[in-house]
Amino acid sequence: MTSEQQQSHTILMTPIDLNCDMGEGVNTDAQLMPLISSASIACGYHAGDADTMKKTVELALMHHVAIGAHPGFADKEFFGRRELKLSTDEVYDLIAGQISALKKITDSFQAKLHHVKPHGALYNIAARDASLARTIALAVQDVDKNLMLYGLSGSYLISEGEAIRLKTASEVFADRTYGDDGSLTPRSQPNALIEDELQCAAQVLQMITQQTVTSINGHTVPIVAQTICIHGDGKHAVAFAHTIYQSLKENRIDIKAP
Repeated sequence: MTSEQQQSHTILMTPIDLNCDMGEGVNTDAQLMPLISSASIACGYHAGDADTMKKTVELALMHHVAIGAHPGFADKEFFGRRELKLSTDEVYDLIAGQISALKKITDSFQAKLHHVKPHGALYNIAARDASLARTIALAVQDVDKNLMLYGLSGSYLISEGEAIRLKTASEVFADRTYGDDGSLTPRSQPNALIEDELQCAAQVLQMITQQTVTSINGHTVPIVAQTICIHGDGKHAVAFAHTIYQSLKENRIDIKAP
C-alpha cells in the first residue's frame, strides 16, 4: 500500500457525525432518527414547544442519538429565517434561555445535553459576525462549559468558540450548495438547495474524504467536515438521509457523534 493509499484509508475510517434539525413540526423525525448520530432540537422559539421537545428527546434516547439544542430567533412566522436586529444582551438571553429550557427536559430524563447549534438566520449572521458569534459562545459556556458548539466550517462560530475554549464541531451541509468563499448559497437564490440524491451523496463523500466542496461556480473550496447536516424540514430529507447513510456504510465510514 502506497503512502497515498494509506492516507486515504485513514480518512475513510475516521468517524463522521450525521446531524439533523428536529422537533420543528415536520412529521419525518421518527424516520430520520435511526439514520443519524446527533439531533439538534428546536427549543420553542422558531418552532416547537415544550411537548415537541420532550417527545423528540424521548425519540433521540430510544435511538441512542446525541441531543443538542437548536436555538433560533423568536419568529415562528418566518421559521427563524428572517434576520432580526437584537442587542448583545438580547441575543445572550435568547440563547441561554433556549438551551436551559431543553436542558431542563434532558435533566428530567437523566440524559446528557451534548451540543448547541444555532438555527437559521441566527446561525448565518453569527457565521460572519465575530461579535454575535462570541455572544452565542459565551451563552453556551455559561449554561454548561462542557457543551459542544456546532458552527459552519471556517466561520466565526468556530473561531470564537475555540477562543474561549469551548469544544466545537465544524459543520458542512449535505443538501445546500456553496459559494466560492465557503459560505452557503443564500436561500433566496434558486440554486441554494440540492435536489438530487446522488449529487447530495457525492458532495458528502467529497467533503469527508477530501475536506473540500465544489462551489456553484465549479471552484474547489477547502472546508473542515466534522459533522454533516441534513435539514429535517427539507422535502427530500428522508431519501437523502437513507442515501447518505448507505453511502457512508459502503465506504466504511462510521457514523458517530463527536
